[in-house]
Amino acid sequence: MIYMVSVFLILGSCSLPNAYSTQEQESKCDSCNQTLLISRGDFPEEFIFGAASSSYQYEGAFNETGKGQSMWDHFTHSYPGKISDHSSGDVAIDSYHRYKEDVKIARDLKLDAYRISISWPRILPGGTFNTGVNQHGIDYYNNLIDELLANGIEPFVTILHFDIPQALEDSYGGFLSSRIVDDFVDFAKLLFHQFGDRVKYWITINEPWTFSIYGYEFGWFAPGRCSNSRDCTGGNSATESYIVMHNQLLAHAAVVNLYRNKYQALQEGSIGISLASYWFEPYDETNENRQAKDRALDFMIGWIMEPLTVGKYPESMRVLVGNRIPQFTEEQMNKMKGSFDFIGFNYYGAIYALNKVNFSSFSFPMDSKVDVTGERNGKPIGKQGRNSSRIYIYPKGLREIVKYLKRKYNDPLIYITENGLDEDTNATLEVADGIKDEMRKDYIRDHLCCLRESIKKDGVNVKGYFVWSLMDNFEWASGFSVRFGLNYVDFKDNFLKRYPKESALWFKTFLQKRNPKHRSGQVTC
Repeated sequence: MIYMVSVFLILGSCSLPNAYSTQEQESKCDSCNQTLLISRGDFPEEFIFGAASSSYQYEGAFNETGKGQSMWDHFTHSYPGKISDHSSGDVAIDSYHRYKEDVKIARDLKLDAYRISISWPRILPGGTFNTGVNQHGIDYYNNLIDELLANGIEPFVTILHFDIPQALEDSYGGFLSSRIVDDFVDFAKLLFHQFGDRVKYWITINEPWTFSIYGYEFGWFAPGRCSNSRDCTGGNSATESYIVMHNQLLAHAAVVNLYRNKYQALQEGSIGISLASYWFEPYDETNENRQAKDRALDFMIGWIMEPLTVGKYPESMRVLVGNRIPQFTEEQMNKMKGSFDFIGFNYYGAIYALNKVNFSSFSFPMDSKVDVTGERNGKPIGKQGRNSSRIYIYPKGLREIVKYLKRKYNDPLIYITENGLDEDTNATLEVADGIKDEMRKDYIRDHLCCLRESIKKDGVNVKGYFVWSLMDNFEWASGFSVRFGLNYVDFKDNFLKRYPKESALWFKTFLQKRNPKHRSGQVTC
């Protein structure tokens, strides 16, 4: 999940045309306004539907069976005030012990696939082979993968989802050092060797932008570094996010090259990376604000995609950031270009981009010369979720962003690896009220409408869609104060009991039929 300064982004809602204002209508796609029914059969036969999770947010068991400390273990224990409810992922939703139950929930939902990540310190407690391999960790993921496959669910496996071993942070600063590249390759090699016979979809790194910016620019995420606040653990906001991104890209390319050279032919899988971005609309149609929109996309999408397609950073970044942004050697450029079989994309919402006139320091938000706002003339760009949701709902942005990827980056194969809506956790609600999430149901439906339109009308090469998330879970700096799940987790219950929400029941109905002629598999759009 991505934040923007103090703003969370979101997109509009798809329903009957007369139910919304003109402003809200503009946030939706044509088919969302006009089509009354949508079904799984409206998508290609091979299209994959799934839900997503991650190790730190789900597993718990933070110090059991030989697991080492992750940077998020250290961060939440050392700086609890950084988490809005002072919580941690020590228990999370206890999927380490309850994975069979969670897989059964995914099966009953009729999912094709389930996106998981593997905890690096659960496999290599000290971060490297020299400190030993934890067989208990390997056994856990073997069991989880086998359980998914036994239930007809394809595992999509993310190698790194924010939680690197604290031992590597302590040793050399983690992704601030290029030493991380070799250690990441060793970790990935072990995963390919242990699980690659069954895992056919690999994601190297989840949201490198979020990791760089929230961890090293604003200090909101582990390791909490920045130079703009007394609350940070140290750092330099003028340079560190660029260094960390650079090393993530080098690590990604090295792992992709390893997989292609030694494993892919035999294991017959594919490998990619998951990006995240808002869709940006110019605040108005002036040249300055249209150019601000383009820069915003360069600094959020182009920062990763241009190195992966042409081997260098966007020109706008090279000009504005200057020598604070690292450069690739010719050898690195050659390894970087084309280093993906698919692009995962995490999309939540949209925001307006404005040209920043005054700036006084070197940092990522200043470098881009872009300001953002969720409102124009007192009207939000899209609806916001229940209670204090910080996502501006704008389904049309999903269509626009995949069109943008197609047009600018040579029509890559795309999986939407996250898409979802938050709501505040209300401790006073009973479960019967907590499972009522009609807005999330509408959110998913409307984004599927726009995704269908992008495939059928724009010819975008999108092959799958994953809801964030299968369950309510630990949501990073928000802790358990917000909920994203299709399934409600009762955090007041010692057994963390799961209950399907209205959105889960809707999604299950949507997924029941592949043939659009079967009306029982269609749901109102």
